[in-house]
Amino acid sequence: MTESETVCPSRYDGTGRRRAVSDRWKVRRLNPPNRLWGSNGVAFGPDGRLYVAQFLAGQISAVDPADGDIEVVVPMDGPVQSPDDLAFGADGSMYIADLVPGRVWRRGPGGEYTLVSDQVKMPNGITCVGDRLFVNEMKMNGRLMELFPDGRDPAVLTEGLALGNAMQLGPDGCLYYPHMVSGQVWRIPPDGGTPELVAEDVHEPVAVRFDRGGVLTVLSRGAAGIVTRLDLHGTGSRSLVTSGVAGLDNAAFDAENRMFVSSYASGGVTEMHPDGRTRDIVPRGLDGPFGVTVDLAGRVYAADHYRLATPDGPVEGEGEGDGVTTHALMPFAHGITAEGGLLHLTSQYGEVRTHDPEQRTTRVRASGLDRPTGITVAPDGRLVVAETGAGRVLAIDGNDSVTVLAEGLEHPVDVAFDGEGRCYVSDDRAGAVFRIDGGETAAVAEGLGAPQGLAVLGEELFTVETGTRRLRAISLTTGETRIDAEDLAVGPPPGLTPRTQPALFAHGLPGSPRRFAGLAASPDGSLLLSADGEGTVLRLSPPGAHGAPAGEGSTTPH
Repeated sequence: MTESETVCPSRYDGTGRRRAVSDRWKVRRLNPPNRLWGSNGVAFGPDGRLYVAQFLAGQISAVDPADGDIEVVVPMDGPVQSPDDLAFGADGSMYIADLVPGRVWRRGPGGEYTLVSDQVKMPNGITCVGDRLFVNEMKMNGRLMELFPDGRDPAVLTEGLALGNAMQLGPDGCLYYPHMVSGQVWRIPPDGGTPELVAEDVHEPVAVRFDRGGVLTVLSRGAAGIVTRLDLHGTGSRSLVTSGVAGLDNAAFDAENRMFVSSYASGGVTEMHPDGRTRDIVPRGLDGPFGVTVDLAGRVYAADHYRLATPDGPVEGEGEGDGVTTHALMPFAHGITAEGGLLHLTSQYGEVRTHDPEQRTTRVRASGLDRPTGITVAPDGRLVVAETGAGRVLAIDGNDSVTVLAEGLEHPVDVAFDGEGRCYVSDDRAGAVFRIDGGETAAVAEGLGAPQGLAVLGEELFTVETGTRRLRAISLTTGETRIDAEDLAVGPPPGLTPRTQPALFAHGLPGSPRRFAGLAASPDGSLLLSADGEGTVLRLSPPGAHGAPAGEGSTTPH
């Protein structure tokens, strides 16, 4: 393989070379890097490029639809925290719906930012009609309003939206918008009036768009990637196509009436033909990942915020993986561990769940927790969870009774057990890993760089130091430590100024999750690591393992 063929462009490093360096492990990506941090609102700009909002990163990028080239236009260390949709005004200004903090921004043609309004709760769908600006709220009993860049108070056109989202002006001069919860599409004149129901029983509507011929196109946020077309101003027909793009979010039509879609679940930009056929402009991938696990059969699962996914593994004869399989859309999934045929998951928004992949059933084990993150199974079968927000480690038994194993921690993130049944917990703010003994905690390693993911192999405990981007090994017998891998693609890209973290909740709804670089031990003696900076799962195999020649030394990043 030539040097040029080993380059894998990613959102983490423009060269595509940064991955991991290790003298002790053979490091391999199980899937290609993701070039976007998910993809949400999309709109064509005056320059002909497609601008893509990335809610999870607080970033907006411009994509050249001809070759997929990407340029970051609104960086994640700027004033915008969680962009979910965007639109362009007549003068070329970009208007941005900043969901979690409840702000709408104007980015002028020269790149300057102006706050248009902070009086919108969960602003999402946004559109421009000439010099006029309209936005709706993604909340129950949400409002649709006109905003005024000159500072005047918003004008409310209507209320009662059941979670609004992407909207657009129709050929009849009305604003069309979805009610996500009720499966309906409504319209209202821009100057106000009585809202009119346009269509109901629409499959999980998330975005309303019109093609160049005036046909109403409604995207579904479900797993099948359904698109509904309604010819309201022609024959009145309704048709459905299934694209297979899970978690559709938004769409934009170019001057030639080609449709380009985004996916909140997997990112990317995809051209979608009228019959549902697709072509990747920017390939999809993992939004995170967050937690990672492997079952006894060797199948790897990643908790990827909106879904449960599997990196498809290395391609024979090539150095990289071949994509990601979505098992289920599962908002919201962060920590994960396998037990037999079951998967146990946490959501930072308060739940612990057990999922049966074969039966496709999910059972809630606990709710109302304060940001549960890492999860594992104790030797006695109880689930053990790091309740990050409360500074506790909890146990959940078979009857779903919750007990406290330890409390008073600063910021516990992940948990693991050794072969003797002793429990360990990482604390990224304390910079330490602790052992829990009888409700008390004792440090086994301190002075670490924001340790998160934990895993045990034999007599060693491993942790991902997200602050220094390293994998550290800790001897469980001597307490000695060593660095096993460096230059890990975890956390935000290097060189960025730390940004204001959007709230975890906003108006009672889920907000922006916190990053979690998970780690898991595989039955074959390898480690699996969530490289959340680039959107991959890394497999670290010992020299001599299958696929790693005996005596192989450091891995060259690519």
